[in-house]
Amino acid sequence: MSAILLEIKDQVAFLTMNRAELHNAFDAALIKELTGQIDVLSRDAAVRVLVLTGAGSSFSAGADLNWMRAQQQSTQAENLNDAIALAQLMRTLAFCSKPTIAAVNGQAFGGGVGLMACCDIVISVDSAKFGLTESKLGLAPAVISPYVIAAIGGRQAMRFFLSAEIFSAERALELGLIHELCSADTFEATLARQLKLLKSAGPNALKACKQLVQRVAGRSIESQMLLDEENAQLIARLRTSPEGIEGLSAFLEKRKAEFAG
Repeated sequence: MSAILLEIKDQVAFLTMNRAELHNAFDAALIKELTGQIDVLSRDAAVRVLVLTGAGSSFSAGADLNWMRAQQQSTQAENLNDAIALAQLMRTLAFCSKPTIAAVNGQAFGGGVGLMACCDIVISVDSAKFGLTESKLGLAPAVISPYVIAAIGGRQAMRFFLSAEIFSAERALELGLIHELCSADTFEATLARQLKLLKSAGPNALKACKQLVQRVAGRSIESQMLLDEENAQLIARLRTSPEGIEGLSAFLEKRKAEFAG
């Protein structure tokens, strides 16, 4: 079964992370497939808008536990390669030439929040929960940090990176991580209304608008690649550090980490 489902309908590409039984947590295979799909769709003249969502009741729980367990046995160099691949996914989504919508159908944690922050517009069900919980594992949300900080600001990012607390959809709306909340019953209608607005605008104008915002904000693919390399180095070091190994081991063994006091 493919980790990603693709449906193109009325000039809209719907990409669905298809690992519902794992809350759409991602591993190396999903990261590679999703990156490739977004890259192809970004260059497809028949596609006007890209929608990213999750199968089942979750948007994305972030990294797959089995993948994280395997990373414990990996070298720092191998962890670096994994982090660079994840950074490429986030960068490909953030700099996609088409308007992107995160249709958040349920909870999102860690890298799942990163995917939301990379999208231009985020619509979420009001029952969703969110968290940037990496510090509880002795890690840091390094790869996703540029996008999350751009979405909610450095002051709020500092709090939630440090506290690793779970927060509600209403709080995510206040922070600027989400643009629009709706009930599960009105989710499809809310998404359809947003798609209608985007499809009523000129495709070239939308592309120009995206480039305008990125340029004024001082963001470019080139500068992002340099930052991604630094952040990938950071997470690779943390994953192979004694604290990172203990934090992840404690989480997988469902016990309190030694550093948790």
